Amino acid sequence: MRTYELIFIVDPRVSDEDVVTLIQEYKQMISAGGSEISTEENWGRRKLAYPIEKLTEGKYVFLGITSQNGKTSLPEVEHRMRQNDKILRYLTVRTDEDLKRAARRKPSGRGPAGTGGAGTGVMDEPVDDDLDTGDEV
Repeated sequence: MRTYELIFIVDPRVSDEDVVTLIQEYKQMISAGGSEISTEENWGRRKLAYPIEKLTEGKYVFLGITSQNGKTSLPEVEHRMRQNDKILRYLTVRTDEDLKRAARRKPSGRGPAGTGGAGTGVMDEPVDDDLDTGDEV
């Protein structure tokens, strides 16, 4: 099973009703391609990190997508987003590989990472002497 995250930024001058219809169109395209929407979040109007087409704000939308057989219509969705003037930016990230990588790195409880599981305890917890109280002597 593959999982993806699709985030796109809509022009802030577009009405909320148009944003909802835009989201429904993309969700329908994704579902028609054999994937399903696991999460949908409308993050609302937020300030952009840098101006895009002289705009400093945008409406953010997040879609979590899962695909059972690995076959998706995401390239077609991205192509449509690229052509749509209402979409300022979009980003699609495949997240299942990151989740697998994180599961492999998860420590087994035998000690801190990098010590080979032999947890010596030297730097595990701060000692009272290590804490700076702000009093200079």
